[in-house]
Amino acid sequence: MTESSFSAVPVSPNVWWVGARDWNVRNFHGYETNRGSSYNAFLVIDEKVTVIDAVKAPFMPEMLARISSVIDLAEVDYIISNHAEPDHSGGLPELIAAASPEKVFASAAGAKTLAAYYGLAGITPVKTGDSVSLGKGTVSFVDTKMLHWPDSMVSFYDRDNILFSQDAFGMHLAASPMWADECDPAILDCEARKYIANILNLQADRLISLLDAIPGLGLDIRIIAPDHGPLWRRDLDRIIGIYRSAAGQKPCKRALVAYSTMWHATEKLAAALAEGLIGSGIEVKICDLEVNDRSAVMTEVARSGLIAFGAPTMNNQMFPRMADVLCYVKGLRPKNKIGFAFGSYGWSGEGGKQIAAELEAMGAEQPEPVFQVKYMPSRDDLLKMKDIGRKLGAALAARCE
Repeated sequence: MTESSFSAVPVSPNVWWVGARDWNVRNFHGYETNRGSSYNAFLVIDEKVTVIDAVKAPFMPEMLARISSVIDLAEVDYIISNHAEPDHSGGLPELIAAASPEKVFASAAGAKTLAAYYGLAGITPVKTGDSVSLGKGTVSFVDTKMLHWPDSMVSFYDRDNILFSQDAFGMHLAASPMWADECDPAILDCEARKYIANILNLQADRLISLLDAIPGLGLDIRIIAPDHGPLWRRDLDRIIGIYRSAAGQKPCKRALVAYSTMWHATEKLAAALAEGLIGSGIEVKICDLEVNDRSAVMTEVARSGLIAFGAPTMNNQMFPRMADVLCYVKGLRPKNKIGFAFGSYGWSGEGGKQIAAELEAMGAEQPEPVFQVKYMPSRDDLLKMKDIGRKLGAALAARCE
């Protein structure tokens, strides 16, 4: 495929999609992206021709070709950078060099980040309440600091009623349909919740505040155009509802049992615990860390009211794979969780205690003490573990009433 084979795709009467699909990306700073991703960028045709966001640097030839399929690059007057992270702005220096725009707009923090990251000077800073006339339409700006970088903002083009929502309302999904209403709803729900859990969960309170503030902004939003994943032109309340539900992190009758195991002792404990939980009416997901990466575990953490982690002790430490996962999960600050730590050991038994300490650092309530066995669990150990599952299930059910 040559660069000239790429064409812009119409979004609305005056806006074109000029982004790129990354079909093969499988890791996004530690987050497994099994369905690839997209880097959405947009061309606004008005009296002042404007490009909104760029793409990851390796995909710039594709983006420039898409723009060139509509206009000459020299006709670009403005560029708006909603977010300075390299997946959105890695190609910005090349775009600026190719188009020589009159102005480049970013948030105040964005202007500093673009200067520090890419050496870009002369960026025009904007803030919430500011707007830029493009001639027949106007772009207004809303600061969305820490969703999910300090420089983040969103832009609204009133001529076509499009919210360019940057990382908000997005998901990592490469799909040939550009519109969400042409995609499988189950996949949309799955990938949106995974995205929120692994990218935005840390800032859940800020996300709720943004969702609460949107109605008061007086924006007649008819299209939501995020920087990752499909665009929304119908059922906007659906994606907004998914985001609100996920960010709310309300307790639910669902449990995650995640474990590492060396000689299957911890695995046996996990199975017994799950049986007790299931017997108390709790939906359970079991994740062996050998075959489930940290982002899959975090997605289940976000969906679960109870999170149980088990691992053996190795060299006076919890098993390394568990340490990796707990470090990742703790950094994303899950809320409203019941926690439980368990494990097995042969020598000293620090692993389970370290897991419990990590759960405490997350703020998880731990109604049952750490449960560990030496070497292999006995029949009595497994029955005790099953009983703990019943007790934890009852505690979770009570919290969800």
